[in-house]
Amino acid sequence: MPFNITSIKTSSNGVWQGDNPLDFAFPLLIVQTTLILVVSRFLAFLFRPLRQPKVIAEIVGGIVLGPSAFGRNKEFMHHIFPKWSTPTLESVASIGLLFFLFLVGLELDLSSIRRSGKRAFVIAFAGISLPFVCGIGVAFVLRSTIDGLDQVGYGPFLVFMGVALSITAFPVLARILAELKLLTTRVGETAMSAAAFNDVAAWILLALAVAIAGDGTASDGEKKSPVIAIWVLLSGLAFVIFMLTVIRPAMRWVARRCSPEHDVVDEAYICLTLAGVMVSGFMTDLIGIHSIFGAFVFGLTIPKGGNFAERLIERIEDFVSGLLLPLYFASSGLKTDVATIRDAKSWGLLALVITTACAGKILGTFAVAVMLKIPARESIALGVLMNTKGLVELIVLNIGKEKKVLNDECFAILVLMALFTTFITTPTVMAIYKPAREGTSAVTHRKLRDLSATREAAGSKDVFRILACFHGPGNVSSLISLVEATRSTQKQLKLFIMHLVELTERSSSIIMVQRARKNGLPFINRFRRGEWHDRVAGAFQAYSQLGRVSVRPTTAISALSTMDQDICHVAENKRVTMIILPFHKQWRGADDESMENLGHGWRGVNQRVLKNAPCSVGVLVDRGFGSGSPTPGPTATVAQRICIIFFGGPDDREALELGGMMAEHPAVKLTVIKFVEKEGLESDGVMLRPSPSRCSEKNYSFSTAEMNREKEKELDETILAEFRSKWNGVADYTEKVTSSIVEGVLTLGRSGDYDLIIVGKGRFPSKMIAELADRQAEHAELGPIGDILASSGQGVVSSVLVVQQHDMAHAEETPVAKIVQSDCEKYKADESSGAGEISKAV
Repeated sequence: MPFNITSIKTSSNGVWQGDNPLDFAFPLLIVQTTLILVVSRFLAFLFRPLRQPKVIAEIVGGIVLGPSAFGRNKEFMHHIFPKWSTPTLESVASIGLLFFLFLVGLELDLSSIRRSGKRAFVIAFAGISLPFVCGIGVAFVLRSTIDGLDQVGYGPFLVFMGVALSITAFPVLARILAELKLLTTRVGETAMSAAAFNDVAAWILLALAVAIAGDGTASDGEKKSPVIAIWVLLSGLAFVIFMLTVIRPAMRWVARRCSPEHDVVDEAYICLTLAGVMVSGFMTDLIGIHSIFGAFVFGLTIPKGGNFAERLIERIEDFVSGLLLPLYFASSGLKTDVATIRDAKSWGLLALVITTACAGKILGTFAVAVMLKIPARESIALGVLMNTKGLVELIVLNIGKEKKVLNDECFAILVLMALFTTFITTPTVMAIYKPAREGTSAVTHRKLRDLSATREAAGSKDVFRILACFHGPGNVSSLISLVEATRSTQKQLKLFIMHLVELTERSSSIIMVQRARKNGLPFINRFRRGEWHDRVAGAFQAYSQLGRVSVRPTTAISALSTMDQDICHVAENKRVTMIILPFHKQWRGADDESMENLGHGWRGVNQRVLKNAPCSVGVLVDRGFGSGSPTPGPTATVAQRICIIFFGGPDDREALELGGMMAEHPAVKLTVIKFVEKEGLESDGVMLRPSPSRCSEKNYSFSTAEMNREKEKELDETILAEFRSKWNGVADYTEKVTSSIVEGVLTLGRSGDYDLIIVGKGRFPSKMIAELADRQAEHAELGPIGDILASSGQGVVSSVLVVQQHDMAHAEETPVAKIVQSDCEKYKADESSGAGEISKAV
């Protein structure tokens, strides 16, 4: 019985007045949207261990809700997804699709495609042409085998099949490469460049397919003229030329008006731009090409990398990608009925389509890549990566179904093909390709003491390599000031800068992905003319030009759970002596109210780097270090007041080594303070024993390795004597007697006498540090002294650098319990065997 959609009301009067909300358009849309989001998010959670892109979960979610699974229950489909609700759901989903394709166009940089070179173009051409030809061959088989397809015109069906098999999903591929940490490898860069070419070609082919699909039968049964398809193509070409020659310069003018240099409220420009997306979509729909084509082309006209593009992305991305786009995938799944693939013949056709799609794309890419002298393993990985399908594939299939070029069975086969080829990409690439790690030289200085010893033995300059990580512009000033303080005439300084970018589900992460280059390319290539160029690239480029400092920037784009692997990998490959990490809390002023907490995820990154780093590590708690100083340089006259607090142990000795480097700098005023316990308290005995049941987040952890305390004491005295004899008259040395370590340390931090306080983490605690073992920790990863100085609410105004010396023997740490002297006797037997003892102070 036909249903009159005009009889549907928007909202109900409520259940108390006898209305069922599911019989009204808007309440039903809310229920459908919520259900789709819940199902797709749940599936994304299930697929996360398999490292699958979110698009897989959204497509599968749509199929599960559709006639293939839940939709088999007629009551469910009648109440939740009735046929009369389909136009409403698809209209809302189409708005999301329209703006998402605008974002895709906004993120696709045509100039970077032109710079990609012939290699990427040839690979992209081979990766399109061979699958396209194979798709045409498969089309003949499907047309003669599947009932009803012989009624479709040859031209539209052949083009749609060719396009469906030849597409590479650029956004999905970028996310897979980021997840596999292949973005800055040769395979990743080639795949991204080729996929960008492929993306542009896909839109041209899609426009062609839509135009030709119109060359069918009109509603009155008469045959349409072939000339119409030509007019559609010519009109589409005219639209693109108009957009690139007229609208693009206009959008450049708008972007300049919205730049930071102009104090202009840009709300009107943003609203006009969003309206422009809708108008562009309407124009291409008017022409006879799908409306998303207009939105995509309009996105291409927006200048990339500026403040205006960032504002647009911030305004629409989360709403579109998180809420509206899953509706489009779900609507695709609701049209997919796997039950139409019901017999051996249909399953055989599915196998044929999958095999042909994989073979055409992989073999075509592989053959050309080998001819271009790319190694075979990299070539096959490139072919698998280029076989990724995704959103554009579904768009092509949905348009084909709308135009009645694809029937239900053919549509289901092609959706499952897209799902399968994308699903196998990640595991296949992980199995066949692992990027070769760069070889490291025989001489690698893992800690500062090694560097000093080598320099003294060789009698020549050595290279001090630092890997300094930062989250954003707020870290730059303090990093440059800290690195500058370590410069000396005795060694060459080599600085590696790593920008840490969290890879989230937001597609705008891919903007950074596109601009990421191999280690060593200038920041200006990545950040361009925006605020980033002025504040970050300019700062580091200016610093590198001061002489004797080689600055090499790079970007780590990764999920926070694996960010530490990127940091440690670069430190290993670049033979770094020390990694400097920014603390997860940043102070913008003198009080704790100005503190910005970046979150527990970034704290976890620091904790894992401290545990797994191949060299010494420093964590910088920045409270404005270097913010009031001029640009660092050899002629700097403003002194940085730096204090080293020394208690003893490997980490404190490493901090003192760093202080020795700083003492050479003419603009650094260095003070070393050794804490000494007040007389009369030396007889108190303290022993620490492992207590794994304690929470490592709230309790300090110490190394489980055995240590000769007499030898440690001798090493402490030796390095102090060396330091005092070498820097006598240059650096101040004092011994501070105190009965309360906490108050003594806090007094230094609160005094404001020092811009930076350097402390050791204290994994092998001295007797005085051991007294703090039972203290409740706020930041346990910093050790007792670092935690005291970094804790909020203590009134500390100095920045803090917590140093951990690299030693594989010290890597294992565990929380401890403090045992006072009166309890020591009953553990005598354990002590004599050494079982479980961490440290003993007597």
